[in-house]
Amino acid sequence: MHRRKVGVRVLWPELRAILQPGLQRAAGRSRASKRVKPADVSAKRSVLSVLAVWVLSQCAAAGPPGVAEAAAQVTAPGARMRSWQEHVRLESESPYKDLQWRAVGPKQAGARIEAIAVPPGNHGTIYVGVGSGNLWKTENNGLTWRPIFEKESTFTIGDVAVSSADPNIVWVGTGETQPRHSGYSYAGTGVFKSTDAGTTWRNMGLGDTHHIGKVLIHPRDPEVVYVAALGHFWSRNEERGVFRTTDGGKSWQKVLYVSDQTGAVDLVMDPSNPRILYAAAWQAVSGEPVVSGEESGIYRSTDAGDTWTELTVGLPPGPLGRIGLDVAPSNPNVVYAFVDNWSEFTGKQQPEGRRREIVGGEVYRSSDKGETWRKANDDDLYRVFGVFGWKFTDVRVSPDDEDEIFILGNRGFHSTDGGRTYERIGEKIIRMHDTRGLIMHLDQHEIWIDPLNPDRVLLGNDGGLFQSYDRGESWLHINNIPAAEFYSISTDMAVPYRIYGGTQDNAALYGPSDVAIQDAADDPWENVYLDQWTGGDSFDTYLDPTDSTIVYYEHQHGDMRRMDITGDSVLTSAAEGIRPRAPEGEEPWRFGWYTPFVMSHHDPRTLYVGGNRLFKSRNRGDDWHPISPDLSDPVGGQRAVVPFGTITVISESRFQPGLIYLGTEGGGVWLTRDDGITWTDVREGLPKKWVSRVVASRHEIGTVYASQTGFREDDFGTYLYVSRDFGETWTSIAGNLPTESVNVIREDPHHADVLYVGTDLGVYVSLDRGGTWHSICANLPTTPVHDLVVHPRDHEIVIGTHGRSIFVADLAPVRDRAGR
Repeated sequence: MHRRKVGVRVLWPELRAILQPGLQRAAGRSRASKRVKPADVSAKRSVLSVLAVWVLSQCAAAGPPGVAEAAAQVTAPGARMRSWQEHVRLESESPYKDLQWRAVGPKQAGARIEAIAVPPGNHGTIYVGVGSGNLWKTENNGLTWRPIFEKESTFTIGDVAVSSADPNIVWVGTGETQPRHSGYSYAGTGVFKSTDAGTTWRNMGLGDTHHIGKVLIHPRDPEVVYVAALGHFWSRNEERGVFRTTDGGKSWQKVLYVSDQTGAVDLVMDPSNPRILYAAAWQAVSGEPVVSGEESGIYRSTDAGDTWTELTVGLPPGPLGRIGLDVAPSNPNVVYAFVDNWSEFTGKQQPEGRRREIVGGEVYRSSDKGETWRKANDDDLYRVFGVFGWKFTDVRVSPDDEDEIFILGNRGFHSTDGGRTYERIGEKIIRMHDTRGLIMHLDQHEIWIDPLNPDRVLLGNDGGLFQSYDRGESWLHINNIPAAEFYSISTDMAVPYRIYGGTQDNAALYGPSDVAIQDAADDPWENVYLDQWTGGDSFDTYLDPTDSTIVYYEHQHGDMRRMDITGDSVLTSAAEGIRPRAPEGEEPWRFGWYTPFVMSHHDPRTLYVGGNRLFKSRNRGDDWHPISPDLSDPVGGQRAVVPFGTITVISESRFQPGLIYLGTEGGGVWLTRDDGITWTDVREGLPKKWVSRVVASRHEIGTVYASQTGFREDDFGTYLYVSRDFGETWTSIAGNLPTESVNVIREDPHHADVLYVGTDLGVYVSLDRGGTWHSICANLPTTPVHDLVVHPRDHEIVIGTHGRSIFVADLAPVRDRAGR
């Protein structure tokens, strides 16, 4: 069997140029108005879905680069739901179904709020949808919350809507709508309906839409519901656009369809005439280098969705990205559109800073129900979200003033003159749980204005939920929902042991393991650090085992830091930057969004960090040197979340210093046995998929485990392998696991036969080295488990979830059976 070896002393070839996002030019394109006819769609689309996958596989050559490979591996919705049924069966029949998980926090870290709904006239009740953290409900205006979407086939929320005619009717559209650069924007499983205010739920179909931007319920007839579906992110599919049901979800009709790569991301209704609808279409299949296109635009229906006309007069020709819409309640003739305009920027460049390539955010206003539009903003709105409009563009009009609007981007902005000029929303903030945050959290995703009291505003962002009673001048941060999105966790050996971890945009935190915070009034967790914007993504976080005052953590793209944890946890000089940097004159080293780093098992002063190469430090990060050639796959393999294709995981053997395995975004698995002098490519026998974990066995020197994920190509298969000969050959140990992407695999520290895996839907254990798997989800909500640790002293399992913070469980039941 061929194995490719590379010596670090050879002359390496130059890097191939990374594909840079290119601008699509309008080239004089005319956006003439056109009428779109509806298409009938059955509530059950399994046959059509299979056919669509086949057609995609045959025709993908006409699609954008990379879509052909992804289309051929797309998991059909029927397969996902059959797998969910198997997930439920394994949980119900598990010998560990009585195992009890306890939520240990944090709460104060907030969560990425994607959806807000308030029943008319019941201001104490609020529903909030967390991007990957389920649906939550309060009945006391945020004082306490309870999760109400715990055991469904998905955990990711795109929108929530409450019927005006019957507040017991609640609809949820699953799958959030942030397609590009958002590595963990998960696909949902359709729309769900509750008729008892969220106590129970029923899946009402549209399972292949994956990502739903808006659910609208007819104000007088709750049987009529509209859904704006974006569709697949990573592959073309036909179940996207605007859907309508007139029988409460028993059947659906696709009433607006643009193409198999363009879906609907927003949908609004004329408050004076529910037959008038406006939809925002978005060309957003992420095989494209830029999430924008000529097919993005605004459509209007005046006959309850039967027919649609594209509105173009006065709007930019494009290419356009994401678009947000709203109608002024006080004057329904007035419609606003917040547009991510990817047309080439031809204005004056700033003398300093990065060159500006695109126009960016613009607000357009119509005073004649969309017939004609004009650009409203005098201010340059590029500052609102720059080139990151793919995750923003919400716009809301005040109920009592057609000239007062809010627009959302990295920050929130407020206009009182019809969108001409803007000021940032207020920064006066009181927090329910005190943190060291200084300002309003960045990245605003949802806003709700009370129709009966416009002074009251609810705002959802990456830091959680905020409430204002003075039109956004000051805010209460309702940061008491345990829904942090962890990437990575670790533990120490204190008594009780502490847990450390990095989160999505809420920095690195640490807290005690011996708490149960679900009904607790306080939150004992602390930030290791916060950046100057009161957040920041953080990833691997470790306590130095020889010095309990020193913590290592990192920001995006390998910005590693070493910090005295006894000092100020807001980013200061107390945190020393230790990121590896290329010598002057050399090409910069490249680091992925989530850059892995580890401390050596044999010397905690020795660190390894993975970028496009593996780097080593012998002095806690003060000095670094590369010990590998470029091992990345910058333009081949899977389409990266960011265009790097870099190392995703590092694992050093506990038996032998310098025996190290690496995994990459493009599916590469590499081995060195001599601390980087030579490298062997051991990926043969594995699929070409993102490597989520490589784990050198702590029990046998030649054994190594690997997990991979294909969800970035809409492939939700289970890829889990073992090699017992240093990667020479691989064997699947997926066994009876359901079709769920695997994020992590760990060995039990005391039992070589016992393995644990965390998937996108839960946790499993095997007592026979992967021959048979048992669910240990028990009372755990449906949640993506990104990391797990088995504490070697306390015999507890700790899981870091990406949306429900951290849970801990006693492994006594597993230990008892393993010891038989």
